[in-house]
Amino acid sequence: MTAISDINDPRLVKALAHPVRVRVLALLEGRTMTPKQLALELEMPLENVSYHVRTLAKFGLIELQRRRITRGVVEHHYRTAERPRINAETWAQLPPIVQEALNGAVLQQVLELASRSLSAGGFARPESHLSRRPAVLDEQGFRDASAAVTAALDRISEIEREAAARMGPEGDHAAVRAVAVGMLFEATGPGDAQA
Repeated sequence: MTAISDINDPRLVKALAHPVRVRVLALLEGRTMTPKQLALELEMPLENVSYHVRTLAKFGLIELQRRRITRGVVEHHYRTAERPRINAETWAQLPPIVQEALNGAVLQQVLELASRSLSAGGFARPESHLSRRPAVLDEQGFRDASAAVTAALDRISEIEREAAARMGPEGDHAAVRAVAVGMLFEATGPGDAQA
C-alpha cells in the first residue's frame, strides 16, 4: 500500500487512536525493528504487538524494510513509511473520545521521551530549546498561530532531508537524533495564558 502523508479518512484516524499504535510509530521513527523487538521495548505480548504492526502496515503507515531468516525463523523488519498528518476537516469529524485518546497517547509519548532525554542530558546542547509562549488570541489569531506551528515543523522536516543528503547513505557525518514538538492548545485554567 502507498504511504499516507495526509490523513483525510476518519476511520483511519480511529485506527491510529490506539495508544499502542502511536507508540509503535514512535519507536520506528528513524530505525527498523521487528515485532519481537517492539514487544520487548513495549513490555507487551508479541501476539498483541504483531496485531498492531499488521494494522499499521495495512494502512501504509509502516512498511516492511526487509525479511531475514534467523535460526529458521523469518524476521520482519519494519520502519515508518512517512509521517502522517491529520487534516483539520478530518479532525473535526472525529468523536471527542477519539480525539482525546489520540492526543493522550501522543502527550504520554512526548512526556516519556522528554523525561528520558532530560535524565540523559539530552537538553544540555546550547541549541536545545524548551519554552512556552502564552498568548491571548482571537479566532483568526489562533488559526494563524496554528499555521505558524505547522510551518515550523514542516521546515524541520526539510532540514532533516537536507541533513540526510549531507550524511549520505554511509553516514559520513555523525547523526544527532533530535525531536521537535510543536503544540498549540486552548488554555483552560486560570492564569494558564499568562507569562
